[in-house]
Amino acid sequence: MDYQRINTPQRLAGLCREIESSDRVGFDTEFVSEDTFRPELCLVQVVTESGMAVVDPKEVGSLDPFWQALAEGPHVTIAHAAREEINFSLTAIDRVPANLFDTQIAAAFCSHEYPAAYASVVTRILGKKAEKGEQRTDWRRRPLTEAQINYALEDVRYLFELHERITLKVDKLGRSSWLEEEMATFVDEVISARTRQRWKRVSGIGNLGPRNLAIVREVWLWRQAEAEARDIPPRRVLRDDLIVELAKRKNSKPDKIRAIRGMNHRPVKNSIEEIAACVERGLNAPLDDICAPRGKAMPSQLNLLGQVLVPAITSVCRKESIATSLACTATDIREMIAYELGFRSASDGEVPALAKGWRKELIGTLIDDVLAGRKSIRIDDPHSEHPLDFVE
Repeated sequence: MDYQRINTPQRLAGLCREIESSDRVGFDTEFVSEDTFRPELCLVQVVTESGMAVVDPKEVGSLDPFWQALAEGPHVTIAHAAREEINFSLTAIDRVPANLFDTQIAAAFCSHEYPAAYASVVTRILGKKAEKGEQRTDWRRRPLTEAQINYALEDVRYLFELHERITLKVDKLGRSSWLEEEMATFVDEVISARTRQRWKRVSGIGNLGPRNLAIVREVWLWRQAEAEARDIPPRRVLRDDLIVELAKRKNSKPDKIRAIRGMNHRPVKNSIEEIAACVERGLNAPLDDICAPRGKAMPSQLNLLGQVLVPAITSVCRKESIATSLACTATDIREMIAYELGFRSASDGEVPALAKGWRKELIGTLIDDVLAGRKSIRIDDPHSEHPLDFVE
């Protein structure tokens, strides 16, 4: 494939000018995430109206001008499953690419599969096959072969065509506003996730009490800060099972902590005093904002109502050519039922996903009508792959 090799600041400046003059820009990245706190950016593939380019961060140096160009101007920025791409931009310049069009999300508004791999979307939407063959590449190593670069360029080769075809499909279905809303929600979620405290995702804390959880939180916060400072994955600082064991024992004495199997391995043993201080903070922390990872149990009838509504809503989504897994989950449906029946209110937390935006228009109103007796579920066509329907 013809492409520019961007390996100097001067060539990067030229690419930025191409971005500034293009109505559409597609891009993708290759990165390695297993050895660092944040993924290590190794390659950027770009397509503009002038052609394709490969940017090598290891040779160019700072990519801030590229991210600035991508974040500014009226162009549409096209990418597939762009969570990490957004994060790279936020890390570099604290801004997101302009007018983002994520082909993975967009395809879900006119097909049944989500999340779908890039190659799958290319085949389903365009009837073409994206060539693959370098999935095991270590993108940190240099020099890169032409085969590796061609593999990387495949991920931007069809982005313009996908944008055109998906946009036509979504417009024809009258879902352009839905897609715009979902893209804004997606970007906001990526931004908020960067500062979210995810200590409740520590493996094995499901049965711990509030005081134990306070210890988990304090140790997790220390682990995150330590991992970022050392630029290594958090679990290389301290494993989840050791955090849980510290929380269960509820003892902040350094000698007791050293007695836990696994705490005497370097570099953990060099941080015993700091870990002990974390446990002590957890033992003395107020518990007002500590809650169990699992939500409170819902009335038993909600499960039954959910079991009835889930397959019916799945049928509706399939008939409407929208991916059910994007539209809602079984938990979303149960939460909506609880909300409509008064078992939970907006004061209990956020309004359910199905009670707002395009999801309310597609699904939430249906659930409301069924629960109020305005509509019922029937078997429309027993021979169909989606046999259920809602009728008045």
